[in-house]
This record gives sequence, structure tokens and C-alpha cells, in this order.
Amino acid sequence: MSSAPPPGLPHVDAMTPAVLVLPGPVARDEIPRLCEAVRARLRSTGAGVVICDVAGLGPPGLTTVDALARLELTARRAGGHIRLRGPDPALRALLALVGLRFELEGQPEQREPPLRVEEAVESRDPPL
Repeated sequence: MSSAPPPGLPHVDAMTPAVLVLPGPVARDEIPRLCEAVRARLRSTGAGVVICDVAGLGPPGLTTVDALARLELTARRAGGHIRLRGPDPALRALLALVGLRFELEGQPEQREPPLRVEEAVESRDPPL
């Protein structure tokens, strides 16, 4: 009696996002390679999220903002998105200044409050 192994890669967990570490300042000519790395990680994991570790980027500049925007656009085109790990406060401020919003690792997702939930009841309010 023989059993066949399950299809696919046994060591890949589809629920665990891949991590892409962005070391040092990002040069403009590195951006296409990083975009391809995001595409490849989304294909290999199937998780829909790539975590970009930006803790080692150093002082942020417009090239960093451009790189992150292109990485997010690449991920969206591939059916996913990126999540930032360890962004410097200066990088977060610069991203907010240019109007880019990124999901941060460890930050809860913002959702709308559930419907029909009352926070306070006035004594004159009729019951539902």
C-alpha cells in the first residue's frame, strides 16, 4: 500500500506572509529587482501579503517613498499588498506627508463599527 504526498510545496504555509528585507538606502536602479521579488514572494506563498522590513533603511528620502509606492503597486497588480515592518517615525511622517497609507505590522486593521450598536442610551430614547 502506498500513499502519494500532497500536491504543492510541503514547507510553504499559505497563511504566513513572506518577508522582504530592504537593507540600507534604496537606489533607484534597485527598484525593478525589488518589485520582481515582491511578485515572486506573492506567487510562492499565496498569502496575499508581503511584509517589507524597512527597519534598516536609514533616513528616508523620496527614493524610498517611490520604491515603497512601486512595491505596493506591484503587489496590488499581483492580487496582494505589502505591510511595513519596523518603519522609522520619520518614514511614517514622510509617507503621511505625501499621502501614502501603508498597513503596518502589528497595527490592528481599521474597520467600521458593527451596525446597531449603541454606545450610550438616553433615558428618553424609545426601546428598539
